[in-house]
Amino acid sequence: MYFPSFGLCLGLLFISSNTKFMNDGAEVEDSDKNSDGIDVEAESSSEIKYKTPKPKGEVYFTETFDSGKLAGWVLSKAKKDDTDDEVSIYDGRWEIEELKENQVPGDRGLVMKSRAKHHAIAAVLAKPFKFADKPLVVQYEVNFQDGIDCGGAYIKLLADTDDLILENFHDKTPYTIMFGPDKCGEDYKLHFIFRHKHPKTGAFEEKHAKPPNVDLQKFFTDRKTHLYTLVMNPNDTFEMLIDQIVVNKGNLLEDVVPPVNPPREIDDPNDQKPDEWDARLKIPDPAAVKPEDWDEDEPAQIEDSSAVKPSGWLDNEPKFIPNPDAEKPGDWNEDIDGEWEAPYISNPACRIGCGEWKPPMIDNPKYKGIWRPPMINNPNYQGIWSPQKIPNPDYFEDHHPFLLTSFYALGLELWSMTSDIYFDNFIICSEKGVADRWAEDSWRWKVVVANANEPGIFKQLMEAAEEQWWLWLLLVIASLPVILITSFGWPTKVKKKFEDTEGKKKAICEPQTKGALEQEVKEEKAALEKPVALEEESKQSDDGILEKEEESKQSK
Repeated sequence: MYFPSFGLCLGLLFISSNTKFMNDGAEVEDSDKNSDGIDVEAESSSEIKYKTPKPKGEVYFTETFDSGKLAGWVLSKAKKDDTDDEVSIYDGRWEIEELKENQVPGDRGLVMKSRAKHHAIAAVLAKPFKFADKPLVVQYEVNFQDGIDCGGAYIKLLADTDDLILENFHDKTPYTIMFGPDKCGEDYKLHFIFRHKHPKTGAFEEKHAKPPNVDLQKFFTDRKTHLYTLVMNPNDTFEMLIDQIVVNKGNLLEDVVPPVNPPREIDDPNDQKPDEWDARLKIPDPAAVKPEDWDEDEPAQIEDSSAVKPSGWLDNEPKFIPNPDAEKPGDWNEDIDGEWEAPYISNPACRIGCGEWKPPMIDNPKYKGIWRPPMINNPNYQGIWSPQKIPNPDYFEDHHPFLLTSFYALGLELWSMTSDIYFDNFIICSEKGVADRWAEDSWRWKVVVANANEPGIFKQLMEAAEEQWWLWLLLVIASLPVILITSFGWPTKVKKKFEDTEGKKKAICEPQTKGALEQEVKEEKAALEKPVALEEESKQSDDGILEKEEESKQSK
């Protein structure tokens, strides 16, 4: 009984902890299909041997912050447009710190310290990333150490333009890609936005990846460090991963809003609906005639002629009377307050009714209302009018949207109502394996420490029950067998007691004859005499041994 109950508790914990991550129909793939994966089970927190990671392969940018210095990073001195001067400046504070919880010795990250302030900081890449025939892999870590009320932790890959000055980095600075988590209210997002250049007009338009079919809430609330990865491939496909698990994927031509390619035809802006256009589906029947007996003057309701005034109805009594028990207040001043009048109360004499009696109103059986002709199909119906289509003068067809504008810097331009958002271990490269090895040497240790500091099973069950009240009932039911075993020793003690008493009970219940009773008395008497006989026999044996010992001594 104990083990099934314990298993039930574990099962409930597993269900409650995993329900938050998956929605019905969510498309999530194991990282084994997409990367080498990371084994975080083997190490414990006492075996941490963290060293600042070094990239193993070609990279465009890496940053660990382990040096404690913001070497190469530039704080913005710009101001936001269309904002009051008091809040337009980017005066949010950045610090390099260890994690508040589950620290890895020697590991540090960039922390956004200020609340309700604008933050902006950026760093250039080792070389510009040019979209050609190699994938783009962007990866970094985020920890919402104090949770998150409203704010973002996304990054911007700043376009490689002639006027790119990091000190002037602000919200309007051109970027090529924006990627990362964002939250406001109860809307949890994972952005992937790219700016696509119109090949004819030269204008840029933001294209948003369709949202993932995964509940992202726990990544914002569990106060753990999570790994965010974006992979864009030259075949125009993309993948978004959290903790090396695919949470969203698609095609740049099919799974973004608005679509990359515009429609071939558009509505003619100069086309107008003709005045005689008939868009009425139904019309009144012109051949219909109002019946001669149709009386439109009949009211909807009439007095009930069969009603009778109830006995005891008082026609001359008012419904309300002055309260005879009321008294004028002592401080009442008629010159100021006017003439005092007692407040009115319901007339106690009107138990059945008072005042003029009128019969109740009932529906008029002769009422028909205003006559209207029935509706028939419109023989002249022309349908819903819409303007004619014309060729789209701005139409183009981009078969390869992966070829975006190159970028030359990574920037964080953020605002948040919550402080202490932690960033760490940025890497930009062209091989997923390089990013995986980078995570193996960095993010893996945070997972090891966090797992080692996880609460025990009982505490996890209690926490899960606090979030989902119905688990309390199931936990109590599952614990009953354990309580019985530990408190009463059931069923072992009960079984032993039953076996001890069963024989006696059986003997009492069996019928006995006179001869059997006499035999039982003889056996009891013999049992009482047997110890005496055994005692005498033992004494005789001891005397014989002493006589033999004396004879032996005399012979010597």
